[in-house]
Amino acid sequence: MRFYICYFACLLLPFISSFQTVKPENNKEKWISLFNGKDLNDWFVKIQHHETGVNFGNTFRVEDGIIKVRYDQYQDFNDQFGHLYYKVPFSYYHLVLEYRFTGALHKGAPDYTLRNSGVMFHSQDPRTMPKEQDWPISIEMQFLGGLSDGKPRPTGNMCSPGTHVVYKGKLTDEHCINSTSKTYDGDQWVKAELIVLGDSLITHVINGDTVLQYSKPQIGGDVVNRYDPAIKQDGKLLKQGFIALQSEGQPVEFRNIKLKDLSKNKK
Repeated sequence: MRFYICYFACLLLPFISSFQTVKPENNKEKWISLFNGKDLNDWFVKIQHHETGVNFGNTFRVEDGIIKVRYDQYQDFNDQFGHLYYKVPFSYYHLVLEYRFTGALHKGAPDYTLRNSGVMFHSQDPRTMPKEQDWPISIEMQFLGGLSDGKPRPTGNMCSPGTHVVYKGKLTDEHCINSTSKTYDGDQWVKAELIVLGDSLITHVINGDTVLQYSKPQIGGDVVNRYDPAIKQDGKLLKQGFIALQSEGQPVEFRNIKLKDLSKNKK
């Protein structure tokens, strides 16, 4: 009898091992590419002074597998703040991208936009934005480039157009909160990661280092101008929204934009 038990156990062992190997793999979240490296078919544009969907001056373009923000078809910048939105909103996710600053600030762009860009998230649907609204009601992971002057200029900061967050246990009305990141001069590529857990914890990561955390993103405050009052419901927690790349007058480039959906892990 003992021989038969051992015999059948040996026969079943490969099937048990195979099952144990495959099952965890099926439960893994997979990275998806938001940018296909060829075109902007999965994205749409909203630029101040223009209707949603009008990519004025070919501001956002794809060249060499990179999303490039350019102003060579502009005259004066004329406050034409723009954003490139991915086609669907997200709630719980891990976003990864690389960015770098190139060239000079365009004529007429505000001084504060020098080597300044970012990725907006939990953004309102741009189709709800009036033509003259400047920024979407959203949270921004702000990207800043060093000015090669030896002074610290962190990147991966938090800015809050029309929003507030809870930072260090308190609701703050600061428009921007600096991260603890290093300063990155020149035109080097920088890897940015954003881990968003709905309306709870949000984490900023730069080149592998966690540089900022906060929670409870919500509508409130100023900065955004000429919005639809029906959209700006102060105090409303932001559980989801659109992801958008920013254009503020500084040439910038983005690549390797990937996202992992974490919604299956939310408790």
